[in-house]
Amino acid sequence: MKVLITGAAGFIGNDLALRLLERGDEVVGIDNLNDYYDPALKQARLARTHGHEGFTDIRMDLEDRDGIAGVFEQHRPDAVVNLAAQAGVRYSLENPLAYVDTNLVGFMNILEGCRHNDVRHLVYASSSSVYGSNTKMPFSVHDNVDHPVSIYAATKKANELMAHTYSHLYRLPTTGLRFFTVYGPWGRPDMALFLFTRKILAGEPIDVFNYGKHRRDFTYIDDIVEGVIRTLDRIPQPNPDWSGDHPDPASSTAPYALYNIGNNEPVELMHYIEVLEDCLGRKAQKNMLPLQPGDVPDTYADVQDLVRDVGYKPSMSVEQGVANFVSWYRDYYKV
Repeated sequence: MKVLITGAAGFIGNDLALRLLERGDEVVGIDNLNDYYDPALKQARLARTHGHEGFTDIRMDLEDRDGIAGVFEQHRPDAVVNLAAQAGVRYSLENPLAYVDTNLVGFMNILEGCRHNDVRHLVYASSSSVYGSNTKMPFSVHDNVDHPVSIYAATKKANELMAHTYSHLYRLPTTGLRFFTVYGPWGRPDMALFLFTRKILAGEPIDVFNYGKHRRDFTYIDDIVEGVIRTLDRIPQPNPDWSGDHPDPASSTAPYALYNIGNNEPVELMHYIEVLEDCLGRKAQKNMLPLQPGDVPDTYADVQDLVRDVGYKPSMSVEQGVANFVSWYRDYYKV
């Protein structure tokens, strides 16, 4: 099929594009190559997909309403995976308006493109950050998530609401995926593993928030992409048992679904750092700091629905996953 991927130069988007191309799908990739982090890394990712005949590379902002409409009309994708977003919880504390442009206005343009061009399925990135002030573990898609603690999280929750509205009004099948701390080769430089690796190798201290007591459901890129493809291939159906008396947030009378996509095995941040130290062969200088505004202390994904519906089963251990990242980092940066 022909799949439109937004954020095709991004960490998840580029890996997904490669996997779809390798199985014979056509991919139309949109990215604006903004400078939120090093555009050279994004260019290097894109270079991996440019060798495939089935890849179309488009440079565009999601908030370009006419441009996005034109892409849909010209390419007529069968399915869309929306991964483009202004990412980062901490950055959203300083630049909240950037999140409105891409995550709200941009997502609306994607919904409109799907609606008017008979797209069979829209899969979009949500985030574990939507759980906000929730403390019941593991986080379940069937729990209420109305208390976000960052504007980034609020925009992701808004995406889920917007998608449901289009599923309800226009019967557009939509699937939201709440990603849990994705890591691995070709990752994002603003994420902890990338930051820690660079600083440890440079002999600089690392900032360890919440005094290292964070627990994160670190999820390896290959496991994430496998989950995305499996959900892409499964078009959601209305839930015949859904009731407005006891509304289930994860399903609907419309063709709408929400899933957690995580490793289902949270790891304490200090252990994560120890694994990284072992892989690098040197100890980190740690600058121990309190919990940052906008951060949540723990994330832990209940992935039972994803296991039940698509057979999702993450397989990468943190030890092997971090080792794979370090090997890639040393090779890419020649250190």
